[in-house]
Amino acid sequence: MNPSMEWVGYIGVTAFALAWIPQCWDTAKAGRCPVNLGFLLLASLGSFSLAVYAFWRQDVVFSAINTLTTVGALVNVFYRLFPRA
Repeated sequence: MNPSMEWVGYIGVTAFALAWIPQCWDTAKAGRCPVNLGFLLLASLGSFSLAVYAFWRQDVVFSAINTLTTVGALVNVFYRLFPRA
């Protein structure tokens, strides 16, 4: 693998994972998540499935991104299903 292209992957991982932080922050502050539940469940399932596949392939970049995005999606699923009063 080309080492310089690997860095492009790491930049993408970082940006994509960081994209969930503002949403998770707003969700936790509000105590609820207004995002469509179907979207959140599909995002969780998709990123979890890709994480399993990436671990099986021993791909560090895709393992990291899909694990982090699974966590971000599940935080939002939790608040969508169990909003604070």
